[in-house]
Amino acid sequence: MPQNYIIFLTDSIENRNFVPPMEFSSRLLENLVNEIATLPGIGKRTALRLALHLLRQPENRALQLSEAIRRFRTEIKRCHICHNISDTETCSICANPARDHATICVVEDIRDVMAIEHTGQYRGVYHVLGGLISPMDGIGPGDLFIDSLVKRLSSGDVSEVIFALSPTVEGDTTSYYIYKQAGHLPLQFTSIARGIGFGETLEYADEQTLARSIQNRVPFDQSIKF
Repeated sequence: MPQNYIIFLTDSIENRNFVPPMEFSSRLLENLVNEIATLPGIGKRTALRLALHLLRQPENRALQLSEAIRRFRTEIKRCHICHNISDTETCSICANPARDHATICVVEDIRDVMAIEHTGQYRGVYHVLGGLISPMDGIGPGDLFIDSLVKRLSSGDVSEVIFALSPTVEGDTTSYYIYKQAGHLPLQFTSIARGIGFGETLEYADEQTLARSIQNRVPFDQSIKF
């Protein structure tokens, strides 16, 4: 094989992920691409493709999208009970009298609520922490909705707390912290069964595994390994 061909092939492999700077003929297009590219998982090329797609749509379609984004950002609320996102002061789950309000499932964020609800196996209510304790990221207990959870548990209306946090070091640390804060209360503390591998997140768990984890939950003090 010719040496110059080998050099060309090596350069091609090393630079296959190189993306040259984009040249825009419109500052408006460039601004939109830059804004779209700030979204997680969206690169400049994908952002450009989305921007050009919007340009091909009827003007009212693009305006409907921008209005939906504006209203979502300015009108969205957090449920004053569980901190789930909602259109009203009390979310539809907390406002539903058919739910088991004596059972609270503690989750990290809205994506976990949606994942569990999709299984159709849980009829209790939730408490959304808004994150996990992570000293490495500067997130402490005071940055989460933990105090309001302890207040709910102290009300006397709750009989079981289900820890459904992702099985990671941060998830286990958060569960353990809450347990230490409320473990003295006459409550049953359980944790979803570890059908979910350590280090995985609930968001990516399949429905059957997640449903089985909810149904086969175990006493929390038997699930921790501190």
